[in-house]
Amino acid sequence: MTEQNILYKTESHIATITLNRPEVHNAFNEGVMDELTALVRKAGADASVRALVLRGNGKSFCAGGDLNWMRKSAGYSYDENVKDAMRLGVLLKELNFLPKPTIALVHGNIFGGGVGLTSCCDIVVAETGAQFCLSEVRIGLIPSIIAPYVINAMGERMARRYFMTAERFDAETAYRIGFVHEVAAAGQLDAVAAKIISALMDGAPSAQGRGKKLMLELVGKPIDERVIDLTVRQIAEARASDEGKEGLNAFLNKTEPSWRKKA
Repeated sequence: MTEQNILYKTESHIATITLNRPEVHNAFNEGVMDELTALVRKAGADASVRALVLRGNGKSFCAGGDLNWMRKSAGYSYDENVKDAMRLGVLLKELNFLPKPTIALVHGNIFGGGVGLTSCCDIVVAETGAQFCLSEVRIGLIPSIIAPYVINAMGERMARRYFMTAERFDAETAYRIGFVHEVAAAGQLDAVAAKIISALMDGAPSAQGRGKKLMLELVGKPIDERVIDLTVRQIAEARASDEGKEGLNAFLNKTEPSWRKKA
């Protein structure tokens, strides 16, 4: 039986995608990227799924690009490289804009494209001992496709350093610079994730999706009349929605809304 490169399961309204190439520290190639993109879309299209968890089996979350894939791409023409690189571009876009909460549980080595995947998730928990590295410049490349997401996640100032030095930084440093939200003790990723998932399940699904979409639209924009108009319209739509009416009514009457009863 062929070993699956990626595992997918849904349980208690949570979809979990597990990178499953431990022998290569979950490095990805073109096949893995295409499969991962399809599974992210699957989670997004499943109305029963409230949140997506991304993790890896073995010693590392994801060490970036697979060496055999990188060796093959070294012989590509410019046009072939554009087509090949677009696979990662599509994957990161799908993950970043998924209209549901996403949680990355990372451990071990998180290098290159693995940092990109981490950056696209809404919430990141790193196990103590985790090592992050934007290693591309060491081999004459640049963290190009992942750049917009990494800069958004750690900020331009820190990105300037790590893009150019390719220094490794640990989980505690990642927490200090705001790249990860929590650091879990060894073996405690699931326990920390359970608390976060519990908090997410208290929220209204559509409201979470609306809020995420709005936040992504507002990033980097000046607070001008267009932004004010957008936010005013968004809250008006939320108040007028079935979910908004149900939630407000439940709050005023001290009852539980339907989404909390199902959690």
